[in-house]
Amino acid sequence: MLARIVQTIERHGMFHGCRKVGVAVSGGADSVCLLEVLRELAPRWGLTLMVVHLDHGLRGEESRRDAEFVRELAARMGLAVSIQRAELSRTGNLEQAGRQARLTFFREQLATGGVDRVALGHTRTDQAETVLFRFLRGAGTAGLAGIRPVTAEGMVRPLIEVDRREVEGYLRERGMEWREDSSNRSVEFARNRIRHELLPQLAREWNPALTETLARMADWALAEEAYWEGEIDRLASGRLTEHHGAVLLRAEDLAGLPLAAARRLVRRAIERAKGNLRSLGFDHIAAVLELAAAAEGHGQVQAPGLEIVRSFEWLRLAPPGETRMTYEVPAPVPGVVRIPGSDAAIALELIENPETSEAGAYVCNNEMGCLEWTRVSRPLWLRNWHPGDCYRPVGRSGEEKIKTLFQEARIPLWERRGWPVLTDGAGIVWARKFGPAAGLAAAAGSRPVLRIRGVARPESELESAERGAASKIREAGREVS
Repeated sequence: MLARIVQTIERHGMFHGCRKVGVAVSGGADSVCLLEVLRELAPRWGLTLMVVHLDHGLRGEESRRDAEFVRELAARMGLAVSIQRAELSRTGNLEQAGRQARLTFFREQLATGGVDRVALGHTRTDQAETVLFRFLRGAGTAGLAGIRPVTAEGMVRPLIEVDRREVEGYLRERGMEWREDSSNRSVEFARNRIRHELLPQLAREWNPALTETLARMADWALAEEAYWEGEIDRLASGRLTEHHGAVLLRAEDLAGLPLAAARRLVRRAIERAKGNLRSLGFDHIAAVLELAAAAEGHGQVQAPGLEIVRSFEWLRLAPPGETRMTYEVPAPVPGVVRIPGSDAAIALELIENPETSEAGAYVCNNEMGCLEWTRVSRPLWLRNWHPGDCYRPVGRSGEEKIKTLFQEARIPLWERRGWPVLTDGAGIVWARKFGPAAGLAAAAGSRPVLRIRGVARPESELESAERGAASKIREAGREVS
């Protein structure tokens, strides 16, 4: 058994570059066996061990005795020990709450630098139970990969290829005691029903080697996931864009992929936008793919903790609850006005003697336009567009609703939130992307000219632009209002 555990550790590189290992010991057979095994094997990798234990307090005096058992076991072995107590709510899913509390505790041990890895005592029997449990809940291959031998956070499972029967036999041969958790016998918990009822029944009636079969399925699925992880990294790098807490991707990029790759890319997008995949199922993935496959238009998919919106050719995944940005701020000339809620700004510059070619400049793609300053009412204000806003841009025969301009320019719904327009006392004089109002646009010979330019740059460049505007004011010795 020790030789197989060594193979598992080395195959997965569990202690590569590691010196300090926290061994999670609950007092049960699996964790006591793990501690004894690692104590024997530690010199092979030059490891220093420390015992870590979290007391949930859910079983009262029994929990307290478990903690004391672990403390005494560590003392007999001459090992340092860290024992903490967690206060869990007795409402809701106790299994899930307990698991989350343990993970938080282990992460804290790793984050403080007290240990380089945390070793957990999950066995192949636990693996089989997990795979069956996830299969019954409808998991895909990612879920069927089961319990990972090594996690990115630094948790390792040296016993993952050893059966529980072997663990108990190992301890009996050495005359070692362990604690039995009374809650493990309660069929109130779904995992216990699988452990004590369903798995034994399936082994008796269908496959005596079911535990090994399920564990091999997990190993197979884990290898598949390792391959797909690299493949989806490659696909995501050119297709997923993160912006202000949202993830964007083109519908055609998704629809053009093989179904297996498209499903996994959606999972990756969801994970980036939401931070996890909890409560997300097959139906949610299928709904997103259906949204992407539509030829045109807008649509929305509701998923737990996530809002997925299609607008024109784009899909956007973001946490729910975003509202339309509302603002109205003064726009001094010259100056740089930051657009609230974004990392962009509008630069306003007064040009007293423009070149002829510059005076008529209206470059839509560069978000720049020029107004005849003498025809503009003051003061100027920068605000977000309002439903019903309309004006006549250069090149139009009459007024247009800004909503119509959005549709023509295929501006996605979410980008319209907080869309900036510049106003004077009479109305809109300029709108981002759509340019200056026709009646105020500068022409050849106009003097002076107000040049408006969108700035979408890093913070340092915005500050540089602001300093430049302030310098122009000082050079002129006056402020144009």
